[in-house]
Amino acid sequence: MFSQTVEYALRAMVCLATSEQGPQTADEISQRTRLKGGYLSKVMRDLVVAGLVGSQRGPNGGFTLARPPADISILDIVTAVDPIKRITQCPMGNPNHVRLCSLHQRLDNAIGEIERAFRETSLAEVLVEERGGNSQCRALTMPPGVQAATLRLPQPGRGTGL
Repeated sequence: MFSQTVEYALRAMVCLATSEQGPQTADEISQRTRLKGGYLSKVMRDLVVAGLVGSQRGPNGGFTLARPPADISILDIVTAVDPIKRITQCPMGNPNHVRLCSLHQRLDNAIGEIERAFRETSLAEVLVEERGGNSQCRALTMPPGVQAATLRLPQPGRGTGL
């Protein structure tokens, strides 16, 4: 359900928020989070464009949070890099369905609950939980060679019966 881009953005934001060393370069974020540098740069650019991260060039440059962690929601981060898609019309393209059937309405309601939970959860709240265990982003990194599991909803029309 959530893309690798979202995972990268969340990990990078937690990393920036837990850093006590000032601006972090893309290489430093990459090393601390074990994220691929090239793709991380694209994610960081999206976070800068969204106003969540500030960037500064030069020898003391790098990335910093543009706002306090309490003022950044998880939804802000997700929306900056890969917005959650709501179901607004029949996924099957049926022109006779002028409103969502009960199945697709329930799926959209579930997506709405995810949005609500993300909107109501600040980066600061995640940090409180993170700091209880470790402030060096280790909880957000995977050992080399291990991929994080992601939840993926079935795509309509691909053997799901939707």
